[in-house]
Amino acid sequence: MKKHILALVCAMVATGSALAQSNDTLAKIKASGNISLGVRDSSALSYTLGNGKYVGFHTEMGERIVADLSKAAGKEIKITYSPVTSQNRIPLVQNGTVDLECGSTTNNATRQKDVAFAMTTYVEEVRILTKASSGINSIKDLNGKTVATTTGTTSVQTLRKSERAGGIDFKEIMGKDHADSFLLLESGRADAFVMDGSILAANASKSRNAADYKMVGDVLSVEPIACMMRKDDPAFKKAVDDSIKRQIADGSLAKLYDKWFMQPIPPTNTKIGLPMSDATKAAWANPNDKPMEEYVKK
Repeated sequence: MKKHILALVCAMVATGSALAQSNDTLAKIKASGNISLGVRDSSALSYTLGNGKYVGFHTEMGERIVADLSKAAGKEIKITYSPVTSQNRIPLVQNGTVDLECGSTTNNATRQKDVAFAMTTYVEEVRILTKASSGINSIKDLNGKTVATTTGTTSVQTLRKSERAGGIDFKEIMGKDHADSFLLLESGRADAFVMDGSILAANASKSRNAADYKMVGDVLSVEPIACMMRKDDPAFKKAVDDSIKRQIADGSLAKLYDKWFMQPIPPTNTKIGLPMSDATKAAWANPNDKPMEEYVKK
């Protein structure tokens, strides 16, 4: 009898372990009635208002995806908002802490080895932000300067790889998140902040005086931004992609874009003021999950 009970316990443990490691996210969230949505503290696409409240273009889009998942499941799927950083976002998706990350993550070939990406919903342009009084107007003006970027991102590597950066020597300084990186520029510890244009514009718009800052120089790279999820879970990816396609088709995603990029937004009720780019329009017209490298080939 004891052997029978022991065998039964071992079988239950093995089954539980298999379920815990399973990539069947739809079954997981339907059974638990909960989904973990990865959000950011200070991205233009996802940011916090404090007290556990998260907003932004990608955050609200993610909430609409969850609403569609709830309809398909025939029950309400509640959202647990899980703040992630540039450094930990991929590990937290991989280990199951986060089911769907809708922050501001670039889809590239290297990351596709570790995670899966939904359809591209925003095409980003990496730019240089500086103070209007800095005298910096292009990449060459960064010679001898201090350039800030955020830990866990690829923006400064992109800058260094630019042909226009040849022979330019600058010092790198890292912020722990985008707000910290902007503070390095705001406080004078950095002469420029290199990052996604939407992040730069959002942080400048929320500063004490947005007119004190300007984006300069050419676009350094074009990067597709998309929600992240675990690999090898085709049913969940299809459900997420289908929701995104629905939001594109019925015009609700375009209205969401207008709300978060062209209208006054909290907490300061200022506009980011970034009209939808032709690249983003093209991504919506032909939904795909192509990595950044495919855009470079174009």
